[in-house]
Amino acid sequence: MNPESIIQLSDLSIYQRNILVLSQVNLSIASGEFVYLIGKTGTGKSSLLKTLYAELQVTEGEATVAGYNLKTIKRREVPFLRRKLGIVFQDFQLLSDRSVTDNLLFVLRATGWDDKVAMEERIKDVLDKVGLGTKGFKMPHQLSGGEQQRVSIARALLNDPELILADEPTGNLDPETSRGIMALLFDISRSGRAVLMATHNYALMEKFPSRTLKCEDGRVLVS
Repeated sequence: MNPESIIQLSDLSIYQRNILVLSQVNLSIASGEFVYLIGKTGTGKSSLLKTLYAELQVTEGEATVAGYNLKTIKRREVPFLRRKLGIVFQDFQLLSDRSVTDNLLFVLRATGWDDKVAMEERIKDVLDKVGLGTKGFKMPHQLSGGEQQRVSIARALLNDPELILADEPTGNLDPETSRGIMALLFDISRSGRAVLMATHNYALMEKFPSRTLKCEDGRVLVS
């Protein structure tokens, strides 16, 4: 594996419930790179992302993510891999019964943090980064869709990940809000983290051009 590569896939086959979804996947993504993942619904974009965060098992080919070999990774090691990743979903997946700050505290506790002062500082830092420094006390339903997505990006940044996986992060947002989210994700990649973003939004891609991977006919076409 190239030492700069955060993702290295060689002759990888991806299965979903024993059905071959993608085969002979060969690609490399470097630290600090922003890469789009496109393709029609059902062509394997989400399956590829699930493989990268070890939701789907690697049985054929080679896959290394953030220094972990996904073919030989043990179940107890998966949480450590995921600490090196930040995952952003289309539907935010915030806990609706607690404030923004408590959503973030929940993640920190779940990933082994126990120093109260350090946790408070980290939450302030990530909320400031996404422009929500004054909104920690709010409940998710009191925020706009764009603000909720910014919270989910803040959540993804909590453990200072090497890689952000974003699955249609602008899918539920209006065009102007989407541009703000894109600018934020590009800023994150410029800070040295790799960002792999699945999207259908070609208008946004024109405004924010970057390298693109395409899922088509069971393959990942690398540009």
